[in-house]
Amino acid sequence: MQENKVRHYIKKVLENMPNNWLGLTTHRLDIYEEKLAKTQFINQLETLYQKGNSDAAALEILPTAYDYIRLGHPLCCVLEWGISKLQDLQPENVISFSSQTIPVLSILRKNLLENINTQINYTEELPDFFDAEIIKSVYGYIFELKKVENASDITAFDGSTIFITQQEQMDAVELHPNIDFSIALHKDIGSVLVINGEKNEGYISDIQHVRRRETVAMTPADSLTALKSLLGKSSKNIKNNLAADKKSVLDSIKEITGTQITPLVATSGLSIQYAIMMGLIHDAQENHKGKAIKFIVPPNCYGGTNDQARRVAACLDTIEIVDLPVDGDNDMVKSIDTVLEKIAQEDAIPYIIAEIPTNPRVEVPDLLKLKEVLSKKRHTEKGEPAIAPVFILDQTFCPNIHFLGENKMLSTIKAISYASGSKFPSGGRCTAGYCVGNNKTSALMEKISVHLSLCDNEATSLQYEILAAQLPSMNTRIVGAYDNTREFVNFIQDTLPAAKINFVSEELAQAGFTPSVFSLDLPTKGTTDEEKETYKRALNLKLIHLMINEIPKESKFCVSYGQLKGVYWTVPATSTQGTTKEGDKDYIVRTSFSPDLDMELHKKVFKKFVESI
Repeated sequence: MQENKVRHYIKKVLENMPNNWLGLTTHRLDIYEEKLAKTQFINQLETLYQKGNSDAAALEILPTAYDYIRLGHPLCCVLEWGISKLQDLQPENVISFSSQTIPVLSILRKNLLENINTQINYTEELPDFFDAEIIKSVYGYIFELKKVENASDITAFDGSTIFITQQEQMDAVELHPNIDFSIALHKDIGSVLVINGEKNEGYISDIQHVRRRETVAMTPADSLTALKSLLGKSSKNIKNNLAADKKSVLDSIKEITGTQITPLVATSGLSIQYAIMMGLIHDAQENHKGKAIKFIVPPNCYGGTNDQARRVAACLDTIEIVDLPVDGDNDMVKSIDTVLEKIAQEDAIPYIIAEIPTNPRVEVPDLLKLKEVLSKKRHTEKGEPAIAPVFILDQTFCPNIHFLGENKMLSTIKAISYASGSKFPSGGRCTAGYCVGNNKTSALMEKISVHLSLCDNEATSLQYEILAAQLPSMNTRIVGAYDNTREFVNFIQDTLPAAKINFVSEELAQAGFTPSVFSLDLPTKGTTDEEKETYKRALNLKLIHLMINEIPKESKFCVSYGQLKGVYWTVPATSTQGTTKEGDKDYIVRTSFSPDLDMELHKKVFKKFVESI
């Protein structure tokens, strides 16, 4: 009876769900409470279920589930809730992944940090890309593998026991008293992890955080496929032009970036960044055995980058994070020079991760000086040649700049660039990110490819399809969005000259740097620094709420960039810098414009804001 009720309710939810459940890649901050992000959606969905309410209007006002689609989204939450109801489990104990490897790695990570033994039991065969030796040697994870016929063959173990099975049924969950974690692998759509028993509930938050930083949740489209399968409907994808879509995407990326080496495409920007980091660590272990690895990262850059880098370092004694001050009074080039000199003296391996333009201050360093500093020959304390740096460039704000092409600015040093796919590459329609390397990075790109495959983080078929449709128009959209941004920035300067605007200069724009995001430091009032800061923070929100309330169809309280339509507003300190140290956060307004919006209406509302202060 309970089973039929659950399946019927899911069926009605799928019939009435909002369109943006399937197509939205970024959370709406106006219906998002970060402190309740991992529980609020499920709790309110359960309330609707108990009342038998699956009306479209009720589903429309459910709070945003988790953040982006990386950590979670409505459809994967419905899937996890549905499986939990059918199996009489707590919904937070069921976690879906787009990847078939990362759920295992998420458990191994926590056990490494807490010195807990792990035994991985599996039936049939593990996926070909699950390379146990690399997971042990490069990731530093400790475990033993054991093949079994079925769950009843699993014996008691002093530590954590993982059981991996290949499953066709979405609600198939293999549990046994000796199993701590059951992972069902579902061909083409990902995996479902079930955490068994109260003693293991302490893993939930850590596993969710791995899903947030190193991979993505089962994607909306694949979650929909899984939910239909749960209802007994065919889950076959009739249209699948993967080979053609992938070729189109790779060709477009090479043309857009001016590079020659085959690009790599992942489920998200952080998925590709994770592959880059682990690939570089792998290369360092092989070519610079025993030497310390230094990841050099701006402390106020995108919070996901900052957090992930520190998470990787926490797992390996050979890795250290070095802060790179880049914004405001700090000059990126001088900071890099100072840091590289110190690392050279230590005979360590320098990997630099930086954003150009910077986020959120939208600053571009002197590129000739940057090239000079990165190319400089340095020596160790003993006078031996130091290891040359690898420059890893987050190019999300300006993905059209040819940094790495032959004879371009960063062609003479080892350099890799990557971009978040939820921004300009897809226009906000999917999260798939990509990376490219210059001709000096062939061996590094091969290692990165190994780890992208090992983590099962390559872009999905639908993500390739979306990118194939969107990438050809990307550069045109970039120009249109920049033009709108410049027009609005000029309007603000005329209307509210006391505001400080962080945006590229006309000269930089002429050189090709045409981002469509700017940050706005509003004028403030007060007699003390604390009063001034409190006033400004309230003013930030006053502006944002006015824009989204007056122009709800175009202005959104959101963190995205490169969208196809409208304007997105956010405060970096409370969104993109969520995991950044408090002292490095920016309590300013960050705004991103698209090529398609009602410019005059936005000017009118902004003028209304100015008049109100």
